[in-house]
Amino acid sequence: MLPHLRMLYNACGLAFLLMLAQSAQSHTVESRNNGGAASGRQRISLNAGWRFERFTSNPDALSYDLLKQWILPSGNDFISGTKHELPSGTPPGGNISYVQDSFDDKSWEAVDVPHDWAIKGPFNAPGISGEMGRLPSNGVGWYRRSVTLTAQDIAAGRSTFLDIDGAMSYSAVWVNGYLVGGWPYGYNSFRLDLTGHLKAGSNLIAIRLDNALDSSRYYPGAGIYRNIWLIKADATHVGQFGTFIRTPAVSKKSASLQLTVEVENQRSTSQKVTISTKVYEYDPLTKKAKGKAVGTFSDVTVDVAAGGKASADSSATVKNPKLWGPAPAQKPNMHVAITTLSVGGMKIDTYETKFGIRSVVHDATKGVLINDEAVRIQGTCNHHDLGSLGAAFNIRAGERQLQMLQEMGGNALRTSHNPPAPELLDLSDRLGMIVLDEIFDTWSTQKKSHDFHLIFPDWHEPDLRAFIRRDRNHPSVISWSIGNEIPNQSDPATGKIAQELRNIVREEDLTRPVTQGMNNAKAADLTAQTMDIEGLNYQGEGHGADTSSTFPSFRVAFPDKLIYTSESASTVSSRGIYVFPVTKENNAVFGPNSGEDVEARHLSDYGLYEPSWGASPDKVFAAQDEHPYVAGEYVWTGWDYVGEPTPFDTSRSSYFGIIDMAGFKKDRFFQYQSRWRSDFPMAHILPHWTWPDRVGLVTPVHVFSAADEAELFVNGKSAGRVKPAKSSNRFRWDDVVYQPGDLRVVTYKNGKKWAVDTKRTVGSAAKLAISADRSAIGLDNDLSFISIAVVDSKGDTVPQASNSITFSISGPGTIVSTDNGDPTDMTAFPSLTRKAFSGHALAIVRATGAGAITVSATADGITGAKVTLKAR
Repeated sequence: MLPHLRMLYNACGLAFLLMLAQSAQSHTVESRNNGGAASGRQRISLNAGWRFERFTSNPDALSYDLLKQWILPSGNDFISGTKHELPSGTPPGGNISYVQDSFDDKSWEAVDVPHDWAIKGPFNAPGISGEMGRLPSNGVGWYRRSVTLTAQDIAAGRSTFLDIDGAMSYSAVWVNGYLVGGWPYGYNSFRLDLTGHLKAGSNLIAIRLDNALDSSRYYPGAGIYRNIWLIKADATHVGQFGTFIRTPAVSKKSASLQLTVEVENQRSTSQKVTISTKVYEYDPLTKKAKGKAVGTFSDVTVDVAAGGKASADSSATVKNPKLWGPAPAQKPNMHVAITTLSVGGMKIDTYETKFGIRSVVHDATKGVLINDEAVRIQGTCNHHDLGSLGAAFNIRAGERQLQMLQEMGGNALRTSHNPPAPELLDLSDRLGMIVLDEIFDTWSTQKKSHDFHLIFPDWHEPDLRAFIRRDRNHPSVISWSIGNEIPNQSDPATGKIAQELRNIVREEDLTRPVTQGMNNAKAADLTAQTMDIEGLNYQGEGHGADTSSTFPSFRVAFPDKLIYTSESASTVSSRGIYVFPVTKENNAVFGPNSGEDVEARHLSDYGLYEPSWGASPDKVFAAQDEHPYVAGEYVWTGWDYVGEPTPFDTSRSSYFGIIDMAGFKKDRFFQYQSRWRSDFPMAHILPHWTWPDRVGLVTPVHVFSAADEAELFVNGKSAGRVKPAKSSNRFRWDDVVYQPGDLRVVTYKNGKKWAVDTKRTVGSAAKLAISADRSAIGLDNDLSFISIAVVDSKGDTVPQASNSITFSISGPGTIVSTDNGDPTDMTAFPSLTRKAFSGHALAIVRATGAGAITVSATADGITGAKVTLKAR
C-alpha cells in the first residue's frame, strides 16, 4: 500500500440521470431527445399513471424461486465469468391475469411513482417489528400501466429499454404478458431490454414486487419507490452506464481527462462507429451545458460486432478548469461531456455524462486532500427514507436534508447501508457534499432471516458492478464501502469475501479506495488487512463506558493507510425532552435511572446518553483529538429515520438523529455546529426554562459554543464564568436551581465577546405561529415544508405544548403528510390532525396546479394561523 493512495478520478452522473424532475402526482411526461432527430435517444419518464394493488398473501402462486432462472440473466452485463442462460420454453407468469391486457384494474389504486405503499400506514402492521417501522411493508404488490409506441419506435434498428432506479423488492417485469426479467435487490438501479417484446400501439407493463417479513434491520420501504424510465435509442448506442471519466492530473492551470466509452450494437451486422466527445461547463439547476466547449476528446473509431460491445479510450485537456470541491471552502463546479456516435458520417446517438474535475488523495497522516486542500470528514450516516414521505424519493426533501446538514457544518454523507437514489448523488454533486457510497448491510451470513444473504451468492457480483458503474462519475463519491458490520469479521472466510468484493471494485474503478464499516474486526484480521482505508465503527472512542481505543493498534498495523470513524456516537435523544438527574460525566449508557423515561419512551436531549456500543459527541471529539491522524467521522445519524427505535421497540422511529424526523433540530445540532463551524459565533442554551414542577430543584444548564469561556446569568445573577473540558464544546453549570425567570449566557473567545443566547420562562399557549421553508414552489413534485410552533402571547414557543393541531388547505395543493418528530406518535402520516411535540408540528405540501395555495392550522382554545404559497 502506498503512503499516499491517490484518488485522481472525479465525476458525476450518467446520461441516464440527466433529468432530476419527478412526475409523481403530476402527469407530466419528461422526454429528452439527445440525438436531435426523431430517431435519436429519448429518456421518457414513466412515473405517472400506474394502477397498484397490494396483497398481504400471495395472490398469484409466483415466487422468486419459480422465477429465478428467468431473472438471473438480467444481471449478465455485470458478470465477468459465465453468463446465465435463459431456460427454454415459455417463461412463467404469462397466464396470470395481472399481466394480461384484458384484466380490468379500475378497482386498483391510481398512483404515480416514486411510490411507497407502506408509508401511509397504519402503524402496528401485523408481523412488523419496531425495528422495521411497524408499517405494512410486507406483501406482494402489482403495478400496471400502458405505454403507447409508434411503428417507428419498434422498427428495425431501434432499441427500447426499461430503467428502474429502485423497487423494493424481488422485481419481476412482464411486457405484453412476457416475463422480460427482474432484479431482486431493492436498492439497486437496473435495466431491462424490451426490444422485440413491443408492438405499435398500446403495450402493457406489469411489475410484481414481493417483500417478506423479517427482511431488514430498519424500514425498507415498499413499492417502486424511485424513478422509472423508458429509453429509446438507435440499436447501436452508448451502453448502460457506458461512460467513465477520470482525471489523472489536476491543477488550477490544467486538467487531463481520460474517457472510456462502451458502445453496444444490437444490430445483426457489425458497425464501424466514430466516437466524438466535447466537454462543457454544466449548470445543474438548468440541467444544461454552458457556453463553448472547454475541452475536446480525440475522436476514436471502433468496430463493434453484431450483437456485441466494444470500448474505446480517448483523452482531453481542459485549461484553467473550474474545479469541483466540497462546500463551503471550495466550489462544486460541474462539467458535462457530450458524446456523439456516428456511422458513415451520420449521427446515431448522443449521450451526456455529468462529472466534476477534482483530485482526491487519501493520506494516512494528512487525511483526505481534495484539490490539494485538507478536508476534515464532518459526516453523518443516513438511511434512505425521507421521514413521513417514506422511501419514495423526492428531490426537494433530499435537498432539505442535505442543506440542514450543511448548516450544521456537515460536509460528508455515508449512504447507510445501501445504494441511494441516483438523485441524492446529483444533489451531493450540486451542493458540494462528499459521499461514502455504500452497498451491502450483509453478505453471506444473515442478520435477518429474509435479508440479502439469501441471494448473495447469485447477486453480489452483478449488484456490486452495477452499483459502481452507475455512481463512478459522481465527483461527490470519494470512496466505496462494500459492507457494514458484517457478521464474523474475524473469520478468515469473511476476509476472503472481502477480498473478492474489493477485487471486483478495483476491476470497475481504480480511482477510489475500498472500505467497510467494521465494529469488531481487529487489525490482524484479513477483513481489515484487505481494506484500502480502515473504517471503524465505535472502536476509536471505546464502546459505552469503556475508554479503550483501537485507533493506536490500527495505526501501528497500517501506518500507510487512512483511518477514519465510519460510524460514531449513536447518541440517543428525544427533541426537547429532558430527564433528571443529569449525569455529571461526559458520557453515560442510558437506562431507567440514566437519561431514560421508560414510561413515556423518551430519552434526554442533554446529548450525553448512548447505548452500550455508542458514545456521546463529547467522548468522540476527545478520542478524535487524541489521535490527530484520524481523518474524521460519520455520525450515527444525521436525521432520525423510520424504524430501529432503540431502545423502545414499541415506538415507530429512531432516536439517534441530530435532527428529528420532521426536520426540527435537537440540541445536539448546536453541539456539532459549534465543533464543525468553529468560526461561527454561536451559543445555544439547554434546557428550556419553563419547569413549573421543578421550582427549587437542581436543573443543570449546559451551553454549546465554539467559545473558550462562558458566563451564565440566572435571573440576572452570575452563576460563574467557566471553561469547557478539553476537546469539548459543552459548558456546564450542573448545580443551577430552577426558579422561573430567565437565563442569559455570554461567551468569549480569545478574551473578546463571542456570542450570546437567552432562554426565559414562557406563558401558556396563546396562538399558533406558522412558517413555510419556501413560499414559492414548482409543479414538478416540488414541496413546501410548513412548520407550526405553539407560542405564548409574546411569541415564544411553549416547550412542553402538545396541542392537537388540524391542518387544512385551499387552492391547487395537497397536504402530503404531517409529522412532529415524536418517535412514539403512532398517528398515520397522512393524517391532517397531529399533536404538537415539544411545541412543534409539520405539514408537507405539494402543488397540484399553478396558483395561490393557503395552508391553515387550528387548535382548540388558541388562535390559529395560515400561510400562503405561490405555485408556478
